Amino acid sequence: MPLYDYHCPACLAEFEVLVRAGTVPTCPHCGATTLERAVSRIAPAGKIEAIRMSNRRQAAREGHFSHLSTAERNKLLKLK
Repeated sequence: MPLYDYHCPACLAEFEVLVRAGTVPTCPHCGATTLERAVSRIAPAGKIEAIRMSNRRQAAREGHFSHLSTAERNKLLKLK
């Protein structure tokens, strides 16, 4: 599941979203679906692993890792 940066022309919000295949992302601020994919910033050296784990924990909290076993999900959630 890729993580994309988006810009909402309706409310001018900028945000990132984990996108599942076949889903249409919506703006978390106004609910618009006409979003523009923005260029993602490059992560600073040495911080990429921390950023990746932070994004995985957020996805786990939101239920995006339902294909993982209970033990794997609990392990991810304990890394908070």
